[in-house]
Amino acid sequence: MKKSNKGLTLINIGFGNVVSAPRVIAVVAPGSSPIKRMREEAGERGKLIDATQGRKTRAIIVTDSDHVILSALQVETITQRFTLEK
Repeated sequence: MKKSNKGLTLINIGFGNVVSAPRVIAVVAPGSSPIKRMREEAGERGKLIDATQGRKTRAIIVTDSDHVILSALQVETITQRFTLEK
């Protein structure tokens, strides 16, 4: 968790990658069919961001700009970082 000088809250999603906390809509596990379809469709639209550094995807982050971000961190780990932010 970081706060910049403008008050923007950034959450670390692994390997030095961060997301803007207010822009995140959901953090979900990648296993279900609807989530797999969402990931595939985001890739086709050019809205998929892979922040896994080549590792297994363990969480998918959905933003209000319709971007889908892949993270190698567990959903629980990312969720804890959001709750610590408050």
